[in-house]
Amino acid sequence: MASGPAPTSSAAPAAGDGVALSSARGRWVLTCAVLASGMALLDGTVVNVALPTLGRDLGASLSALQWVVNAYMLTLSALLLLGGALGDRLGRRRTLVIGVVWFAAASALCGLAQDAGTLIAARALQGIGGALLTPGSLALVRASYRPEDQARAVGAWSGLGGVAGAVGPFLGGWLIDGPGWRWIFLINVPLAALVLFAVRHVPESRDETASRRPFDVTGACLAALFLAGISFALIGASGDSPAAGTVLPGVLGLAAGVAFVVVEHRRRDPMMPLELFRSRLFSAANIMTLCLYAAIGGILFMLPVQLQTTLGYDALQAGTATLPITVLMLLLSASAGDLARRLGPRPPLVVGPLVAAAGVLLMLRVRPGAAYVTEVLPAVVVLGLGMSLFVAPLTATVLASVDASRAGLASGVNNTAARIAQLLVVAGLPLAVGLSGTAYADPGALDSAFGKAAVGCASLFALAALAAAVFVRPSPTAWHGERGNAPQCKTCLGVQSPPLEPGSPTTGTSP
Repeated sequence: MASGPAPTSSAAPAAGDGVALSSARGRWVLTCAVLASGMALLDGTVVNVALPTLGRDLGASLSALQWVVNAYMLTLSALLLLGGALGDRLGRRRTLVIGVVWFAAASALCGLAQDAGTLIAARALQGIGGALLTPGSLALVRASYRPEDQARAVGAWSGLGGVAGAVGPFLGGWLIDGPGWRWIFLINVPLAALVLFAVRHVPESRDETASRRPFDVTGACLAALFLAGISFALIGASGDSPAAGTVLPGVLGLAAGVAFVVVEHRRRDPMMPLELFRSRLFSAANIMTLCLYAAIGGILFMLPVQLQTTLGYDALQAGTATLPITVLMLLLSASAGDLARRLGPRPPLVVGPLVAAAGVLLMLRVRPGAAYVTEVLPAVVVLGLGMSLFVAPLTATVLASVDASRAGLASGVNNTAARIAQLLVVAGLPLAVGLSGTAYADPGALDSAFGKAAVGCASLFALAALAAAVFVRPSPTAWHGERGNAPQCKTCLGVQSPPLEPGSPTTGTSP
């Protein structure tokens, strides 16, 4: 694999080059990028909501449902940096097309699956397409527009992505309750057709120096083995697998993780240069990312199941219950970024996680008979307020901790850390709270496990706040990082991952 989607002079149009946002071609580029990122966004917002229905229709155990989520996250996390590197080398437009076609084909297989095993395999294939698609949409925006239009183009792309995030729960819940859960996957096929129609108007771009950097295939394989082994061990331990069936994958996964560190240390062009972690701020920011996105992934994995199984919500109600999070981030993230620029990143990175922890603890009141307005809504609103405070400053802190020339790579590493955190928490949380087999369908057992999960996720938020208090500088100068960078991240709407995707040197948001 290449050394990652590090920015180069060819990553963006030179002065006077590129398309104008106001032109017909510029509108086609934006349409293509929004639709492409919307496919992955829609998939990420509705699968958790569909889990109870999937379990009933396919007769799936909890471990199978964990793999429905994690098979996708596994291949996506392991190959995300590869997707950005392939775009640099083969062409960002071409890579996006491959990702869209792959993602749509895998989505169709998901929709046609007749058993849990087939669905899990199709989800793993879908993650490969997502690894090509996810970094490609933002990289396309960054590389296609003329410099004077790039900021507005990224803002328009992120704003429309926020709208897609708001529509997703409504559409996903309606599909699950109406035509059926299969359509949360099958809908990607017509969306892909629209992207392929729009992409004809998109100019090609690539990094002309990328061909001189070898692919770190060994690193990618070891990363995948590490994540797969740990996931198998954690999910197996929470199910009915014998001890030998969980210990061996865990040992192999840990061995692959050690080998990955050794290989990356010795390679001239590693997938993940370990010298990035010599920056204390970069290391601390990624530790915070692991804690924060594990907490987010854990509570958003458990809450829809709790609402449907214990409180009797249908899929549409459960899907829209968390809509205030997206709305608050859409409305407040820019203001939170401005506040952090004035005060420095430390206050929002301490206060934001603590507010989010308070929101999760309020979810302890989400018990049988709880009313949405008085119990569920306050908890979701407080969680959304906390996330609005910390997400954009966290990403800007990551970018500020490295040289500007490595900002794209730092962004990719931070995104990967967030995906890994979500993968591992979905694998390990049911084991930690004593939920296994088909107990997720038992309201009493699920309610008890949900309470434990809420306390655990709140603790992760608090741990991130502690890390920020200890390692992030208290003065506003910390915003400019250890090397004097001034990150340009101004808007953040992402809920599932940090706002910058691989391939964006300095500015961007996550869908």
